[in-house]
Amino acid sequence: MKKPILVIKFGSASITNSNQELDEEVIASVAKQVSSLNKIYNIVLVSSGAVAAGKKNLKKYKGTLSEKKAAAAIGNPLLLQKYSQYFAPFDICIAQSLCERHHFSNRNQFLQLKKTYEELWKSNIIPIANENDVVSNLEIKFSDNDELATLIAVGFGAEMILYCTSVPGVFDASGNVIKEIKLIDKEALLLAKKEKSSVGLGGMTSKLTFARLATQMGIKAAIFGIKTENAILNAVIGKTGTFCAAQKSDISARNKWLASGSLIKGKLQVDEGAVKALQNRHSLLAVGVTKIIRNFDAGEVIEILDAKKIVIAVAKSKIDSAVLKHVESKQNLEIAHADDIVLI
Repeated sequence: MKKPILVIKFGSASITNSNQELDEEVIASVAKQVSSLNKIYNIVLVSSGAVAAGKKNLKKYKGTLSEKKAAAAIGNPLLLQKYSQYFAPFDICIAQSLCERHHFSNRNQFLQLKKTYEELWKSNIIPIANENDVVSNLEIKFSDNDELATLIAVGFGAEMILYCTSVPGVFDASGNVIKEIKLIDKEALLLAKKEKSSVGLGGMTSKLTFARLATQMGIKAAIFGIKTENAILNAVIGKTGTFCAAQKSDISARNKWLASGSLIKGKLQVDEGAVKALQNRHSLLAVGVTKIIRNFDAGEVIEILDAKKIVIAVAKSKIDSAVLKHVESKQNLEIAHADDIVLI
C-alpha cells in the first residue's frame, strides 16, 4: 500500500538557540523522531533557519533585504549539512528542494516538483524544502514557510501537516494550551497573538490561517512546541500541542491546487444572489458582480468576495475584467464555470 504523506514544518525559532544559532540537540532529536515516522509516511520537511544559520558570517549584519538573501546563500548549505549529519546514523539521505512561488502557480511545474519528490521517496530519501530566498521576488514570494508547507501538503494530498514552533501550542484566553480545535473559524483565528519571533517571519496568526486552509482541504493539522519530549511523535497522534481536525472535502486534486497553489491575480465582489448560486455549485455570472476590486485577464485566478469583503471562493476566469466593464448585456455572461470555482 502506498504510504500516506506527512509534511512537517520547522520554524526558525524552533531549531535555533538563544544565540540565534542552529540548535544541534534539536536537529538530532528531529532526525531520530522523523526516522521512526519515515517507516510509516512519505515525509517532506519544510525547514526555516537558513538566514539564522548564515548571518553570523556577514560583517555588521543589520537585516536588510540584500543581507538576508546573502545570509540565506551562506546558511542553506550549513543547514542541510547539519540535517545530513544527524540523519546519517539512521541510513536516511536528505535532499534539498529550494522553491519559489511560481513553482506552485504554474501547474505543470508543480506536477514536476511532485514527481521529483515521489522519485526521492522511492529511494527512502527525505526532501527538505525551503524558499529560494537568494532569488525570490519580493512581490511574489511566500508569506513565510507556513505557506510553503501548506501548499505542499494541499497539492500533494497529505494526510497531515505539523507546524513545529517555539511555543507549546495555541493558547486560550487564560494562557492554557487548547488541545483540539474542531473548526478553525473566525473565533479560532482571534486566539492568535500578533507577535512573532525575532528570527522568523511567521507567528500564530500565520499558522492558524494556513492550518485553516489545510483542514478545509481534508488534511489534519497540529501546532506544537519542539521542546517537549518526543514532540513530533506525540503531535502525530494528537498527544501534544493543538490538534486541528480535518473537514470533509470532496475537492479534486486540480481544484485543491487552484485554491492553494495558484497566484491570485484578480478580485471581484458579488451580491447575495451570486453567493447563493456559488454555494449551490453554479457558475459565476457577470450579473452578480457588484465591483471589480482588482483587474485580471482571461485564464487568471481570481478571488470572489461577498458584500462583507470576505473571500468565499477562488476561480479561474474565462474573460478579461475589461470585457466585464464594457459589455452591455451581463445577464448570461459567464465569468467562471462551476468546475473552475472552489468554495473557501
